[in-house]
Amino acid sequence: MNPVFSQDLDTIIDSDIRWEKLRGKSVLVTGASGMIGTYAVGTLLRLNDAKAFGIKVIAVVRNEKKLPEEFRRREDFTVVLHDVTRPFAIEQPVDYIIHAASPASPLIMKDQPVETVAANTLGTFYTLMLAKEKGAQGYLYISSREIYGQPAPDQEFFYEDTYGFVDPLNPRSCYPEGKKAAETMCVSFRAEYGVNAKIARLAHTYGPFMSIYDGRVQADFLRNVLNKENIVLKSEGTAVRTYTYISDAMDGLFRTLLNAEDVVCNIGDENGKVSIRELAELLVKMHPEDKLRLVFDIPEGGTKGTAPFTAGILSSARLRSLGWKPRYTVEQGFARTLHFLEIEKSEGRI
Repeated sequence: MNPVFSQDLDTIIDSDIRWEKLRGKSVLVTGASGMIGTYAVGTLLRLNDAKAFGIKVIAVVRNEKKLPEEFRRREDFTVVLHDVTRPFAIEQPVDYIIHAASPASPLIMKDQPVETVAANTLGTFYTLMLAKEKGAQGYLYISSREIYGQPAPDQEFFYEDTYGFVDPLNPRSCYPEGKKAAETMCVSFRAEYGVNAKIARLAHTYGPFMSIYDGRVQADFLRNVLNKENIVLKSEGTAVRTYTYISDAMDGLFRTLLNAEDVVCNIGDENGKVSIRELAELLVKMHPEDKLRLVFDIPEGGTKGTAPFTAGILSSARLRSLGWKPRYTVEQGFARTLHFLEIEKSEGRI
């Protein structure tokens, strides 16, 4: 196991989360081969190894080969090959569900808006139906900062009960509108059937197991530095985002599922606020011996497929009231991510 990933798992399970709720339970994770899903599965298996929790992990994926090999050979780990846009037929008990299956690539959102909205709506409906049928004790839906849309001109923060504008007639809204519909399904199943559904709205999250080919700027930047290439910006890079390292986000996800009384929590480190240009400058300086540079190549007409939102920071006050304390700065988190990628590359896995 990559040592960066292993250290992150130890950090997560050492948090003051009500882990005992998971002892002896069966936990189903959709999207288990993605970054969020991989960390969720890894956390559950590390609880078994470090604390003998006896959790049975059910990983729902479409491609088993994308799962880490160390997961696949374990007896406490079961793989279910399934498309979440179709009904489930799970025979074993399911006590908790973490629904993390969703396209995250802007390229997919641009080229496959139908598949994107289907994954977020149908996938949520069928996993909630499964939670209802199994009498699951907990259900966690992984939502997104994008559901808030564009804030008002004088609005700096998004709280869990404040919303901006999303254009439903823009095909790129397949992602935020699909997420919004999925959230409504969660509260509807909660109201009508008593499903204990929770919602976690993630800000920009990054770290080990993120794809460096999915078209997001942080992925492009990391791939450039990994390959010793200059970073090329297609804009002035003035857009500001907040970035949260994956182990900090995972702490927030499990804290929302197991500790929170509220239905929804924002997960985003306000202190991780950085412009796209500042992030690029930070990354090119990580290996000064490579003498990388930041280059501007701004096309006429701008870029397509990116989120049409220019501002709006998630307030994590609700989650912080539950004891959430992000551990890593943007610089520390991206340094860890780059180190993880360098190890993976040296060992021939990327």
